[in-house]
Amino acid sequence: MAVELEVLPKEKRVQATQPQSVSSLVSGYWGIMNRGKVELSAEEALYLIDIRNAKVHDPANNYWHFNEVAELLDRPKLMARYFTFKDWRDRGLIARPSAEMESNYKHNPLKAYPNGKFVAPGFAAKARFYADDLMAVVDDDETAKALYTSGWFGQYATYKAEQRGRLGKLDVYETLFLMKHAGLKLENSNEKEVVKLAVERRPDFKALMDVYEDWRLQGFVLKTGFKFGTHFRIYFPGANPGKGENWVHSQHVLHIFPKKSRLLISEWARAIRVAHSVRKTFVLAIPGQKKKKNEHAHKSEKSSSLDFLLYHRHGIDIENPKTGTPRYLMLSLSEEEYLGGEEMAEAIEECKHAGLELMIAIADRETSVTYYAVHRIEIPGSEYEYYEIEWVQP
Repeated sequence: MAVELEVLPKEKRVQATQPQSVSSLVSGYWGIMNRGKVELSAEEALYLIDIRNAKVHDPANNYWHFNEVAELLDRPKLMARYFTFKDWRDRGLIARPSAEMESNYKHNPLKAYPNGKFVAPGFAAKARFYADDLMAVVDDDETAKALYTSGWFGQYATYKAEQRGRLGKLDVYETLFLMKHAGLKLENSNEKEVVKLAVERRPDFKALMDVYEDWRLQGFVLKTGFKFGTHFRIYFPGANPGKGENWVHSQHVLHIFPKKSRLLISEWARAIRVAHSVRKTFVLAIPGQKKKKNEHAHKSEKSSSLDFLLYHRHGIDIENPKTGTPRYLMLSLSEEEYLGGEEMAEAIEECKHAGLELMIAIADRETSVTYYAVHRIEIPGSEYEYYEIEWVQP
């Protein structure tokens, strides 16, 4: 039997009042029960029309179609919200309005990364800076090789072929880091001039440099992530450039997403999928997203920038509002929109204080949905927060 729904145009609401429909909806965790009626959200009403063949009529007994109900209940990103909600429900999983969020659910544990510390090389180094290339070259063979082997700074000789050449090539991040923390001297420039040139080349340089410096000070090695569509690739403390069959491969890539930046969703997702395809963990940095000393000093109002509370699985059982708690908060997006660093930072902060993990759901042009789970990570000694983003199949 099809579910029967009533639309109230003046109130811009959809509800179920017929007893059998009410019973069916309550048992399936649909809507909100209020005085014997089930009040439905826009996404729920549209799903019931689309998938459950619900019959919708108004008080004058006129029947309403999907687009008519959608127009009445219209809100920003309605189709992105609807298709991501639909996909979650189609998987047999429960999604509820984010306004139902209550206390801290403690479902977003920190993933700890190894502890380390930068140790400056015990020797002086000199280099010449090439402004057009944003690169410094150390032409003293012993110094160049020592920088490379002791701290994996720059590229000595030829990539994966140290017997070919004697130069040490430092990118602009390595150059500035060594100038600030290890006494590197440039024959033809200074720190202020190098920063000025780098910012002219790319306006987000200082944000990238801040993150690079933060990881390097904690003992990590960062090299270019160009081949993987990201800013850096990451090596854990203690890593060094092996030779031949012992060459070390990175397991993580790092992408910096400043709060003021905006990126087309399809481009953002592409970088994550490239990392996943080469079996690397995608790590996101949002400069300025610093740890708060008072984790509880957060606004408690019900308003949310996120879309749905998501219940998942516990073993073979489907979690629901009666027997379990939500695990994720969903941010619903479409392939053709832009995601801003500020929006991402707010979503992550809200999830952190709710004790839930962030699930980013992207509906493409065919309305197929791709999911990315966002996990907080802990870098010992860092005052910033970073996040692993994992492509998942719920």
